[in-house]
Amino acid sequence: MKKNYAQLLLLVLVALMALSACGLLQEPEEASSTIEAIPLATQAAGVAATEPATTEAAEPTAAAVEPTAAPAEATPAPEPTVEAAAPTGTALVFTIDQSASQVRFQLDEELRGQPTTVVGTTDQVAGQLSVNLADLSQTQVGIIQINARTLATDNNFRNRAIQNEILNTGDFEFITFTPTGIEGLPASATVGEAISFSLVGDLTIRDITQPATFTVEATAVSETQIVGTATAVVNRTDFGLQIPSVPSVANVEEQVELYIDFTANAS
Repeated sequence: MKKNYAQLLLLVLVALMALSACGLLQEPEEASSTIEAIPLATQAAGVAATEPATTEAAEPTAAAVEPTAAPAEATPAPEPTVEAAAPTGTALVFTIDQSASQVRFQLDEELRGQPTTVVGTTDQVAGQLSVNLADLSQTQVGIIQINARTLATDNNFRNRAIQNEILNTGDFEFITFTPTGIEGLPASATVGEAISFSLVGDLTIRDITQPATFTVEATAVSETQIVGTATAVVNRTDFGLQIPSVPSVANVEEQVELYIDFTANAS
């Protein structure tokens, strides 16, 4: 009996040492500092929407037949009137407000045989955009960063696995989205009007970068504040995100849903 108990205790100790070695029992590193936006003005290039297409008037063609009689004396044409161009407004730089913003990831798994939806959140998201509501072709979106060390679910054991084993946040503190294009923006928007568009770019998780597209719904609630949600779906294997082998966890979903609920205020 004592021998069996000693063997069981030894197995438990070995299991605990294995878990500790693989990071499931180690406390992950804390965030190095509060995240701050990279100023749009310091970036090599923001992201601008495509200019609206313009239709050029056809070149007039000369008459093919010579006139046979002298033309009547022409009546002077009235002077053309020049209308003032409609005001186009001014582009303002908006900065994501962390106190009113949140990043979430979501995927399904089986935990102890029960279907479970895993949700991880953080408010440590930063970025800037430049918007002129009267002329959305001027829109620019800067680099968006998320501090992966601050992502948290409802389970500390899972949090350690995510940070130490899956995202390796000790070496790769930030998840970065670098926009490269905006698609589907209307020509203009007004305060209170919801608009939808796609934000195309490069998503970097750990040391792997893959193309990603966020679908964005945004509303200017005032001249100086924009709120909205950006959503995307990515595949774990595209970023080399492997789930540690744990007896209580099975059938972890391949696709991960990403959400950025943001409030951005004019600087």
